[in-house]
Amino acid sequence: MVKVDKKTTTKAKKKTASNISDHGRVYVTSTFNNTLITVTNDKGDTLGWSSSGAKGFKGARKSTPYAASLAAEDVVKRIVEKGLKSVDIFVKGPGNGRDSSLRGIRTSGVAIKSISDITPMPHNGPRAKKKRRV
Repeated sequence: MVKVDKKTTTKAKKKTASNISDHGRVYVTSTFNNTLITVTNDKGDTLGWSSSGAKGFKGARKSTPYAASLAAEDVVKRIVEKGLKSVDIFVKGPGNGRDSSLRGIRTSGVAIKSISDITPMPHNGPRAKKKRRV
């Protein structure tokens, strides 16, 4: 007789209820190819996210301001339904979706407390190449 071992598998439980308070943070990362929007609570737990690509835009249309505003409106409206009332906005990156994503957040019915630019800027940059000798 052959013995068959029955293995019990346990599924990892998903985190269902995050603490949604009245105040949260919106992180907008705008690159030349896409715009990513993440909404977190005060502790930094992600409540929702969206991007231009997630809204169905492909290729060059992903980097447009219109796509960024749609992505921002989408994610913030979903979180406002759960109880978010005011946000601090942190914008990072040089892309086209910076300003239009702010307009999308404003039209979605949430109060904006502050807007901060957290784009990393080099203080001195990398070492320059050596001088060319001819």
